[in-house]
Amino acid sequence: MRSIYWSLVAILLLSLPLSHARAQLRAGQQKDTVSQYVVDLTWPQKPDRFEWAQMPGVTVDARDNIYIFTRSKPGVQIYRPDGRLVDSWDVTDVTGAHYIRIGPEGNIWAANIASHVVCKYSPKGKLLLTLGEPGRAGTDESHFDKPTDMAVLPSGDIFVTDGYGNRRVMHFDAKGKCINQWGRAGTGPGQFALPHSIVADSGGRLYVADRENARIQVFDRSGKLLAVWANTVTPWGLWITKEDEIWVCGSSAFREDGSDQWIVLPPMDQVAMKLNREGQVLLRVPLRKTTLPPGESGELNWVHGIAFDSQGNLYLGDIQGQRAQKFSLKP
Repeated sequence: MRSIYWSLVAILLLSLPLSHARAQLRAGQQKDTVSQYVVDLTWPQKPDRFEWAQMPGVTVDARDNIYIFTRSKPGVQIYRPDGRLVDSWDVTDVTGAHYIRIGPEGNIWAANIASHVVCKYSPKGKLLLTLGEPGRAGTDESHFDKPTDMAVLPSGDIFVTDGYGNRRVMHFDAKGKCINQWGRAGTGPGQFALPHSIVADSGGRLYVADRENARIQVFDRSGKLLAVWANTVTPWGLWITKEDEIWVCGSSAFREDGSDQWIVLPPMDQVAMKLNREGQVLLRVPLRKTTLPPGESGELNWVHGIAFDSQGNLYLGDIQGQRAQKFSLKP
């Protein structure tokens, strides 16, 4: 089948129509570049027997295998950039699938908000380690309450955003022993409304998507707050490149006039951004938002997961659209 492409229209974010009365755009005022990506309608070559559901997680390994984490069976599916299915395997209670990551040794890490666990798997799906107690939420060092994401450092240290219930970051050693935690519910510096995603750069700095506070907070490995990037984007998912460029997907930072609450659901638009380590926006990619899920190819709704392969192809997973899609930079 011949590859067909549909061009995403680069639109000015400040002129987007708003469904909420007098909603206010609070995006950063940096002069950044707006770029166009096109969707590949031939990706992936999903078998008919596979049923996709909400698609919260997507990641790419060192060999450019694309892992998607969906709330249906099989929960984990692995594809090549050309769309070929490589492998698939399942996890316990796929209804809680959230983010999926590749560890430094090539193992697979997955967060489950229904089972309250973070699990480490071999590339073939063998369970190697479980953090948290399956099926039981808690507030102590041995339990999570709907953990959302994890960052695994080359040292083996694991940082988990925990999450919908506890609003904290937990630090574990390579064997799964908790050695530190920080954060609580709130809007102040170092506090979280919802720590939704986390990545680490080559120096071990941690970037946490504090979604409902419409900001990204930056910490060192001990939990010391280094920076707060506010009012630029409502961050849903994070990805970091080998060059320490931080990619974020989500929506622009909107709130009603006179309100101190950010509009998170439903998202007002869909956007991806590339930032440097100082929080400056380097590239802005407006994404077509559908008003009637799942929408046409190239459209997104509740974009949730973001990843890149070595050739610069962009992979996005969304919740309402219930699919993963591949986008390439338009020449």
